[in-house]
Amino acid sequence: MDLGLRGKRALVTAASQGLGRAVATELVREGCTVVISSRRIDKLRATAAEICAETGAPEDAVCGIAADVAAAADVERLVADAVSWLGGLDLLVTNAGGPPGGTFEQVTDAQWLAAVELNLLSVVRLVRASLPALRSAGGGRILNVSSMSVREPIPSLILSNTVRTATMAMLKTLALEVAADNIQVLNLAPGRIETDRVVWLDSQRAKRENRPLAEVQADERARIPMGRYGTPAEFGRLAAFLLSPANGYMTGQTILVDGGVIRAL
Repeated sequence: MDLGLRGKRALVTAASQGLGRAVATELVREGCTVVISSRRIDKLRATAAEICAETGAPEDAVCGIAADVAAAADVERLVADAVSWLGGLDLLVTNAGGPPGGTFEQVTDAQWLAAVELNLLSVVRLVRASLPALRSAGGGRILNVSSMSVREPIPSLILSNTVRTATMAMLKTLALEVAADNIQVLNLAPGRIETDRVVWLDSQRAKRENRPLAEVQADERARIPMGRYGTPAEFGRLAAFLLSPANGYMTGQTILVDGGVIRAL
């Protein structure tokens, strides 16, 4: 199926590894030109070369621009540089690492504020800076990478549970405001996908419960109706579809990619 993405211009943050990298890879595979961002330029350069080699795309299909999305000045510069390099913008993928784990009584004010900067204000600022370019392009797509915790809180992740849910509410409101500009807004919420972040979460649980990591991972797989963790490639392919013209009539939605873990209607 041709998703109709050839020639589209995309910015994907936190894309040197994990889910962001997976999304960027599938966009390049579909013919997009992509700016990837993270904090380390050396890692971005290596990732850009790997994506081009993996997809058979030319070297100029991917450009890495270093930025810290939790810093307002970095976001402004990133979007301006990305739009300049791409010659415009059609697709924005907002992604960032998760905040640290902890229960209510373990989390400090400083950690609350840092989580808001990382997982809410980063999205607000990226969208705000990108809207003029998206409108100039005649519309586009905004996709936020979230977590299944927006549908069911995950124990010992109170920061992620709270701030990502606030971000989901903001995006739902934004979708209503920009629909007339032909801009679609979506929130893609992964469950257990095989990334470094999930390995870290499993390791933290193993440490808390004084159990082997393999045993904890077996428990997690047993909770998933499909009986396994998802792969980054599966996540990336769905993201590419949601960002494409093939998805022409969906906005303001949160889509779960969780193997059936969340039972809520």
